[in-house]
Amino acid sequence: MVKSKIKRNKEIESNLIFKKGDLVKEVEDLSGENLFGCYQCGTCSAGCPFIEDMDLGPDEVIRHVVLDRDEVLNAKSIWLCASCFTCAERCPRDLNITKIMEALRQIVLRKKIDHSKVTATSKHERETIPQLAFVSLFRKNVG
Repeated sequence: MVKSKIKRNKEIESNLIFKKGDLVKEVEDLSGENLFGCYQCGTCSAGCPFIEDMDLGPDEVIRHVVLDRDEVLNAKSIWLCASCFTCAERCPRDLNITKIMEALRQIVLRKKIDHSKVTATSKHERETIPQLAFVSLFRKNVG
């Protein structure tokens, strides 16, 4: 069952054009993982600590990529993944789903679409938030 919480983002859609099967090929090239090895058991989603906040579970993200549905690039799940490797440790097929999520983030970031909106933070926030938090944000959202 596909959740319909994914919002359409015209900015991303206008910059990303894939031929049939190109999305899965690019994700496999970037991640080094064989997405067709996933048999959709759901073990990754069952162990994910952020599953309640995700619009698509990790298994659904893989399914969207395999089916060449580029709306997966608009899913907030790829940005919520904390790369904790719980999914990778539990996967019976030894897929490293964190690499797949990172590959999807890289596809979006390579189009120079920045979701961090640092200029929207107040001066007080910039002074009180630890620098490490900003560095992590930039690494994850800006590339």
